[in-house]
Amino acid sequence: MDQTQPNAQIEAFIAAVERLLPEFLADPIDLSITGGNVSVMVIEENGRFYGRMFGSDRLKQRGTSHTAWQKSTQVLITNIATRRFEELVYSNQLDPSPFGLMDPDFVGWPGGLPATLADGTKLALAVSGMRGFNDAEILRRAAAQVPGMKIVDKP
Repeated sequence: MDQTQPNAQIEAFIAAVERLLPEFLADPIDLSITGGNVSVMVIEENGRFYGRMFGSDRLKQRGTSHTAWQKSTQVLITNIATRRFEELVYSNQLDPSPFGLMDPDFVGWPGGLPATLADGTKLALAVSGMRGFNDAEILRRAAAQVPGMKIVDKP
């Protein structure tokens, strides 16, 4: 793929997140967390970043984009969903040392998921700004709208 051109599937994924946001933010609990300031980040395995901040409060956008960055980079490093990685580590099923992550660096919240494209490209997806389970759910639903994109959950 020509790396000077944006990846159309990833752009379609971000557009799907944008279309789904009003449904998720209709829940007053999710809306109240950041006032609708939500960030999405996608990192290709080659390190190329894609992202978008939604809302109008730059300070809250800064916070949600920072958390989305933490989630997506942890997924990039581990290829394991956030929160699932921590569950595996804390139940002594996985040693975190090969990943170079230490306990204080773990994200802990849901909302970071590994994915692949039909051509085999690995992706690290993340959303931040709502309750963690909804951060993860919007990723799943947006990915389902993009032909060739698949969430890769590990047990």
